[in-house]
Amino acid sequence: MQTAPAVRERLTEVLSEIVAIDARNPWLIPGAPGETEIAAWFAARVEALGIPVELEPISPGRPNGIARLGSGEPPVLCLNAHLDTVGDAGWPDRCYSAALTGDRLVGLGAADDKGHCAALLVALEQLLERKIALRGTLLLAWVADEEAESQGTSELIVRHPMDACIVAEPLGLGRALVSHQGFGWLDVTVAGRAAHGSAPEKGIDAIARLAELTRRLDAHAERTFRAHPHPLNGVTVYHASTVRGGTDYATYPADATLGIEIGTQPGETIADRVAEIEAIVTGMRVELPDLEARVDVRLHRPPFEANGHERLWDALDGASRDLLGRSPEPVGENAWMDTGLLGAAGIPSLSIGAAGENFHAPDESVDMAELASVTELLIATVERYLA
Repeated sequence: MQTAPAVRERLTEVLSEIVAIDARNPWLIPGAPGETEIAAWFAARVEALGIPVELEPISPGRPNGIARLGSGEPPVLCLNAHLDTVGDAGWPDRCYSAALTGDRLVGLGAADDKGHCAALLVALEQLLERKIALRGTLLLAWVADEEAESQGTSELIVRHPMDACIVAEPLGLGRALVSHQGFGWLDVTVAGRAAHGSAPEKGIDAIARLAELTRRLDAHAERTFRAHPHPLNGVTVYHASTVRGGTDYATYPADATLGIEIGTQPGETIADRVAEIEAIVTGMRVELPDLEARVDVRLHRPPFEANGHERLWDALDGASRDLLGRSPEPVGENAWMDTGLLGAAGIPSLSIGAAGENFHAPDESVDMAELASVTELLIATVERYLA
């Protein structure tokens, strides 16, 4: 696909500047700065184009950036990308300095999702420069907090009615996400009885009981999840994440807690997963009738399956055939995205984006050639949808 050299050059310029801005999510990393500085950076660039922009707080010091182009009337098509990043562990000395190697730009958030935030800005600039007339309204949303509680998109849905949305995430050129898993972050706590280490007749070892429950959870995941993958979203996510318990070497632990991440597929809810865990606990009581355990859901988000998206798909399909010579490939993901919230709100949504590497890890990178092509796809899809 041929893209205007100016598009790629501008994307490289924008992304290099915003990689230098620390936008780590404070929900994940206590004390991290969040999105204030990077949202203000985008607001200044949008205002310089003569486009009004709003910085809408979703919580203290954590804004969404909102801009509009077009008639102000329906239909409203939203382009959504998230400003926040995960932590910088493993490369804090270099992750804020963009490094371009061939087609890849390396930096924290380069692919997930600062590169796509840059794509939204450059798409807006090109729509203005090319004088593309829109009969409806383009809503551009640079949202906060996608990497944790997704407060940004949650507030976006409440405050800004829309007819359809494209969420820009690192998927790979030529692919369009139509389905993904939901997830839950759960704590599974097993009770014991504290006692002196020399008094086994009095103590109940919560850690030993949790270890057996963990073994049975692993077996359940193997038997149920890995044996029956979703045709698009793959194997339902399950893994142990954290463990804590006990007070000292000389005391039986009174409780022990396993933190897990567990997925849900379209048509399932987190209540289904909780019921499965509770059934495993019930099975353990055959041998341990005094077993006490509880499941606490700390955070959960719904799965996504595109629905009512035919008009949006037609616009993307036409743009893809014009620019790439082929229709987009409908795909699913085992990871969660803000499309889950949009779908649950009844908003027709899809996701597209450029390829990246090393998400949430040192040397994260985005393919700049693909990012330029995705930017052109966004422009062409907006033009078709709002023609």
